[in-house]
Amino acid sequence: MTDLSVIILAPNRQDPVATVIRETKEVCADLKASFEIIVADSGSGDATAEWAAAGATVVNAPGPGYGAALRAGLAQAAGEWILTMDADLSHSPRFIERLWAKREAFDLLIASRYVRGSYARMPWLRSVCSRMLNGFFRRLLALPVHDVSSGFRLHRAKTLAQIQVTGAGFEVLEQVLVGMYNRGSLVAEAPFYYRPRQRRVTLGRFWRLALDYARTAWQLWKTRNSIEAADYDFRGFYSRHPFQRYWQRRRYRIVTDFIDRHGPILDVGCGSGVFSAHYPRVTGTDANADKIRFLSQFNPDVRVASALELPFADGSFTTVVCSQVIEHLLSDRVLPECARVLAPGGEMIVGTVDYGSWQWPTIEALYRIFQPAGYADEHVNRYTRPRLRDELRALGLELVGAADILRAEFVIKAVKPKAERG
Repeated sequence: MTDLSVIILAPNRQDPVATVIRETKEVCADLKASFEIIVADSGSGDATAEWAAAGATVVNAPGPGYGAALRAGLAQAAGEWILTMDADLSHSPRFIERLWAKREAFDLLIASRYVRGSYARMPWLRSVCSRMLNGFFRRLLALPVHDVSSGFRLHRAKTLAQIQVTGAGFEVLEQVLVGMYNRGSLVAEAPFYYRPRQRRVTLGRFWRLALDYARTAWQLWKTRNSIEAADYDFRGFYSRHPFQRYWQRRRYRIVTDFIDRHGPILDVGCGSGVFSAHYPRVTGTDANADKIRFLSQFNPDVRVASALELPFADGSFTTVVCSQVIEHLLSDRVLPECARVLAPGGEMIVGTVDYGSWQWPTIEALYRIFQPAGYADEHVNRYTRPRLRDELRALGLELVGAADILRAEFVIKAVKPKAERG
């Protein structure tokens, strides 16, 4: 298998592609890795023979636009790593070596114009437009990246292959980035010197680009705010939305205030919550592999596992937390499994939304209107407080505490009796 595929995106006839190919070959030869150079042509077909003679494989995009060129290049690439760059020498091939040296720690490395240590030498209008665009998408999509529109990137091929790239224009860059974060991939930025070729940026071109981005902004926002996003719960804890932030932090305080035992803690169905990420001595499990991949950068003791069949011996934990899980599963095996792995004398903390009050059904109806990708239709097992109390008592647990969040969500603490001495 080829180690590195370099895709040079060439949308303009006047780009110095042959020079870029030559310099890229020189840099890649020093990497001590096998490589290939692919020119994805979306409007410069008259130079195909010249580029092929310079040592590149040339592929013609099926249509105009950056997105079409990128898809054509990806279809040809055979490398374990895929680097994308522009053909106008604004992305210096010399920087490939720095990205390559850092590759193993990340799934995506972005050569960034806007992190500390970088410098973007752009005309003032282009600089203003670029920063406006980046600021808008960074906030709209909650992306912890300074340069969301940089096309100079090094991707892990197997991760990139799991992301659908469908955009026609430059918006595919944000599309890939959202896909990476939603899968829990590790993304980082590296500073570099950016000096674009001096092209005149007209207001007409700016508005055409803005329209292209606007067309995809709504869809990207829905995707980013889906509960399937790997960092959904984690972002909620730090959300700019005061109601969402309050809810997540209130839940965290209730759970942590209920913990009295000193010993190992199991967080069943942990999602991408801050509790499993930061609280000491917590083992987290979740059936969603993307969320576990995300959490693993904070806590190595997390694993993919079903709440219906926990991979632990009886009595392994002094505390078991099961928050926002039981309402998502029709099976009645979750609570018995939690009780099984709980040590005698240990504490079980169980939380769920309350369908016995008017508060949660009202909130759920609002979710359906304003955030259809959120928890509007996800609850298939509708609990009330009396029902959960009865189920915990049926497992032989003693109820010792309860708390709620605006009477829409409730948390119950129960204790498992100590084994009697024979």
